[in-house]
Amino acid sequence: MAQGTVIKNAGSVYVVRLDDGSIVECRVKGNFRLKGIKSTNPVAVGDAVQIMQRDDGTAYITDILPRRNYIVRKASNLSKQSHILAANIDLCFLVVTISHPVTSTTFIDRFLASAEAYRVPVVLVFNKTDLYSDAQSEELDYLVALYNSIGYDCLRCSAATGEGISQLMDSMRGKVVLLAGNSGVGKSSLLNAVAPSVAAKVGEISRMHDTGMHTTTYSEMFCIMPDTYLVDTPGVKGFGSYDMDHDEIAHYFVEFFALSGQCKYGNCTHTHEPGCAVLAALEHGMIALSRYQSYLSMLEDKDEGKYRLSE
Repeated sequence: MAQGTVIKNAGSVYVVRLDDGSIVECRVKGNFRLKGIKSTNPVAVGDAVQIMQRDDGTAYITDILPRRNYIVRKASNLSKQSHILAANIDLCFLVVTISHPVTSTTFIDRFLASAEAYRVPVVLVFNKTDLYSDAQSEELDYLVALYNSIGYDCLRCSAATGEGISQLMDSMRGKVVLLAGNSGVGKSSLLNAVAPSVAAKVGEISRMHDTGMHTTTYSEMFCIMPDTYLVDTPGVKGFGSYDMDHDEIAHYFVEFFALSGQCKYGNCTHTHEPGCAVLAALEHGMIALSRYQSYLSMLEDKDEGKYRLSE
C-alpha cells in the first residue's frame, strides 16, 4: 500500500502523485463506489488516497483519507448527486467578470455559500478590468465594496495589462489553490499570466475535447511554484446548492448569520417573520438586495426540490 494525492481526474482514470514523488495511474476498485458516496466523482482532485499496486502494473485507489474540506455543487444532470470540484483546498479564486461575459451575483453568492458550508476560503478575482466602460467600472467598485464589507477579499485583474497579477501570485504562494468560474471569464488567460507552461498544457487538453473543457469533468492539479499548486477546473455554468438543509442556508450568508441572533424567533427564515433582524437590515439598506435575492433563490431550490441553473 502507498499514499499520495490525486492530481488529475479524467473519466475512470485517476493520476496520483505518491509521497515519494512518483506518478501512478489508478482506477477505483469496483466496490469503492458502493460506500454511499452520492457523487458523480467519488474521488476528486486534491484527495489524499491510499493505493494498491499489483504485480501486473495496475494500481487501484482503495481508500480516501479524511478530507479537510472540499467544494461541491449539485450535478446538473443528476439532481440527487453532487459533483466535487476539488478537495483539501487552502484557497479558491472565484474568477468573475462584470462583462464579456456577465457573471451574475446569484452565481457568485451561491458559490460563496457553498464554500462557507464546506470551509473553503474564497477570494473574488474580478477579471478583464481593461475591457470595462466607465459605468462598468463603477459597478465593479460597488461590488468590490459590497463583498469587502461582508469579509471577502477581492482582486482586480487583467491578463492583458498585468493588473493584479503580482497580487494573485502572492496570494497563492505556498498554497493549494482552486481556480473556478463560469466559462469565458478568462481563467486560461490568468493561468497563462502566472504559469505559461501550465496554460499551454491546459490549452492542448482543451483542444483534444472538441467542444471545450466545460463539457467534460476533467480537472487537474499543477505545480506552478515551489509548494504551490493550482487546481484548474472546467467552466461552471450554474451552481446548484447540495446537501444543505432549508434552515441552514442563511448560516452561509455571513452577514445574515451575524444578525440572526437578534431575530425575535430562533427558527426565523428571514422571509416574513415579525421581528426579523435580517429583514430590518434589508429595509435600511444594511444588506444588499442582490444578496437577499440570491438567498431566496436558494430557498426556492429546496422548495422545488430540483436543480436550477443560475445564469
